[in-house]
Amino acid sequence: MANFAKIGLNNKVTGVFSVHNNELLDSEGVEQEINGIDFLTKLTGWAIWVQTSYNANFRKNYASIGCTYDEDRDAFIPPKPSGDGWVLNEETLTWENE
Repeated sequence: MANFAKIGLNNKVTGVFSVHNNELLDSEGVEQEINGIDFLTKLTGWAIWVQTSYNANFRKNYASIGCTYDEDRDAFIPPKPSGDGWVLNEETLTWENE
């Protein structure tokens, strides 16, 4: 299964949906992210989707509701924990306490 984050206002993840890998295949049998996006857009009427990976094979972190998709980094960033002293580790794109 392939997983896709539904992106809402301010690039916030509002949901994560699974799509069968067959929906991603192009005419040569190669998985293409755009095919999953097209499938979900037709299914839901929502057009902004970004593929995510449990294994962090791409986009640093697995998307979950409340994460932000950073287009410049092409990565999902989890919400900042409450309290002071949290800084974003630019390598892992996770929050660390100073």
